[in-house]
Amino acid sequence: MKEELIFIFNSILLGLGLAMDAFSVSLANGMGEPRMRTHKMCGVAGVFAVFQGLMPMIGWLCVHTMAQKFTAFAPFIPWIALVLLGYIGIKMLAEGVECHRATKAIEVGNASEAVGKACRQSIGLGALLVQGVATSIDALTVGFTIAEYTWLPALLCALIIAVITFLICFIGIAIGKRFGVALSGKASIFGGVILILIGIEIFLKGIL
Repeated sequence: MKEELIFIFNSILLGLGLAMDAFSVSLANGMGEPRMRTHKMCGVAGVFAVFQGLMPMIGWLCVHTMAQKFTAFAPFIPWIALVLLGYIGIKMLAEGVECHRATKAIEVGNASEAVGKACRQSIGLGALLVQGVATSIDALTVGFTIAEYTWLPALLCALIIAVITFLICFIGIAIGKRFGVALSGKASIFGGVILILIGIEIFLKGIL
C-alpha cells in the first residue's frame, strides 16, 4: 500500500512539473480568446492533456525498443520546441498588434468593423496541435525516468500526468480569460510574448 501511494504521489509531482509550460500556454490562449466557451476550454485543456500523457509513453516505448536512436534524437527536442512556440507566439503577437492598431483607429473616427475583423481571435485546431506538441515534446525524455516501470504502471503514470495537465490547463485558460477581458486588444500581445518566452525557456533548459 505504501509503495502504491508513493507511486501515485511521484506521478502527481511529475505531472505538475510537466504541466507548467502547458499552463503558461493555456494562460496565453485564454488571454487571446477571452470569450472562449466552457466546452472549448475543455477541448483545449484536453489536447494538452493527451499530448502530455502520450509523450512519456512514447518515450518509454522508445527506451525499451530503440534506446540508442532515441538518445540521438533527444538533443533536437529543445530546438523543435523553440521553433514551434516561436512561430505561434510571433503570429499571436502580430495579431495583437493589428488588433491594437484597429482599436486606435476607432479613436480617430474609423469604422468599428475594422476592429471586429482584426480582433476576432480564436485559436484554431492546427495552432492548438502545434502548441500541444511544443509543450510536451520534452516529456519524451520522461521515458528515461519511468523506464524501470512495466507497461501497466507506465500507462497509469501517463494517465495521472494527463489528468493533472487537464486540470492545470483548464485553470490557466480561466485565469487568462479574466486577464484578456481586462487587457482588451493588448491581451494577444501579452499572450504572444508569453509563448515566445516559454519557447526560449524550454530551449535554454534543454541545452544547458
